[in-house]
Amino acid sequence: MTVLRQTAMKELEKLPEEKIGFILQIMQGVNGLYNDTQAGKKEAFMRLEQLRKKGTVTDYDAELASYREEKYGK
Repeated sequence: MTVLRQTAMKELEKLPEEKIGFILQIMQGVNGLYNDTQAGKKEAFMRLEQLRKKGTVTDYDAELASYREEKYGK
């Protein structure tokens, strides 16, 4: 256990029983915020994956020549 956790445990032991419920609610709220953030990141990543185009180009030189022809003509 880290020093920070040990300090937190000692402080919890000092609290009266009726105040521990309040602290527990705060801790659960903080955990909920962290989990929501992670879920949001995963959801955003999944949306980006759906938007991403799958490459179908196999001949890159021909593709480049096609774009040059289209833009500049010969």
